[in-house]
Amino acid sequence: MEEFIDIVTKQGEPTGKSVLKSIIHQKGHYHNTAHVWFYTQYRHILLAQRSAKKTICPLLWDVSVAGHVDAGETIKQAAIRETKEEIGLDISECDLNRIGVFECFQSYENGIVDNEFHHAFICELSVSIDELTPQKDEVEALKLVSFDDFNNLIDSINTNNNHFVASNRSYYETVFQNILQAIA
Repeated sequence: MEEFIDIVTKQGEPTGKSVLKSIIHQKGHYHNTAHVWFYTQYRHILLAQRSAKKTICPLLWDVSVAGHVDAGETIKQAAIRETKEEIGLDISECDLNRIGVFECFQSYENGIVDNEFHHAFICELSVSIDELTPQKDEVEALKLVSFDDFNNLIDSINTNNNHFVASNRSYYETVFQNILQAIA
């Protein structure tokens, strides 16, 4: 069943209106998403490969967990729900370290207009990757990459490295800097 998403203004303020997720993308309404980047004490970052079934950027490796904030849901509630749904991991609000809100306004050849505010968090992954269960319709695979490899992926973003969306380079750099500060 398709979920309802709250519409926000171009400045990210609530409008009091909600529409179906498909309408959000069809009409290009501004809306919120929750992103959770997991890292380990051993200096690795968890990447998720987007499902082949996704209409936007299928099979790209990207953020550990991401999803839309459902109507009436808080950003942290969405982050917790999406983490459980996409990788089968239970976390709590106190596990989430908010690093900022990032504008991601993009249009795609398939007609989708994606005007999102990524509310980003970092969170220490304290279980083995083997204990995670990828959600089949959302996540093709999971992998841990070293901090050095993550940095190299950012550096090679424009060479079609099949990992990150090139237009989000500054976002990935900011995420990485925040993870480095958290583990220091």
